Amino acid sequence: MAHFIVEYSANLDENQLDLSGLFAKLHRAAANTRLLPLAGLRSRAHRCEHFYVADGASQFAFVHLEFKLSSGRGPQKQRLIADTLFATLTDHLQPIYDAQGLAISFAMSELPPIKANKNNLHDYLADRACLRADPGRR
Repeated sequence: MAHFIVEYSANLDENQLDLSGLFAKLHRAAANTRLLPLAGLRSRAHRCEHFYVADGASQFAFVHLEFKLSSGRGPQKQRLIADTLFATLTDHLQPIYDAQGLAISFAMSELPPIKANKNNLHDYLADRACLRADPGRR
C-alpha cells in the first residue's frame, strides 16, 4: 500500500498542472521500479487556497508531494523509489517551473507497522490484462 498526496497552491493553473497526468506518471514510475505493486497505489490532491510563498508575491507557487509507503524496504530501495518519484514530479512540473517562481518539494515516509487495508484491485487488474491480451474474452 502506498499513497501519493499532493498539496499545491491555488494560484497554479489546473490545466497546466494536469493532476491526472501527474498521477498516471507517478503510478507508472512507481510500478516500473518493481518495488511497488500498481494495485496498491492511491493518489489524491489538495488545493491550498490559503498559502504564502517566500515574500508573498502573487506569482510564487508551490507543489509538495508526500509519498507514504508500507514498511519493509531497505534504505537503498527507498532511495531508488524517492529518486524516481522526485525526477518524475520535477519533469512533469518543468513547464511551470520555467514560467514562474515555483517551490517543488517531496517527502517520503513509512506508514505505521500497524495498519489495515482491504483491496481487490489485484484481481481487477489481472482480469483487465487478460481482456487486453484476448479481446474476445468476456
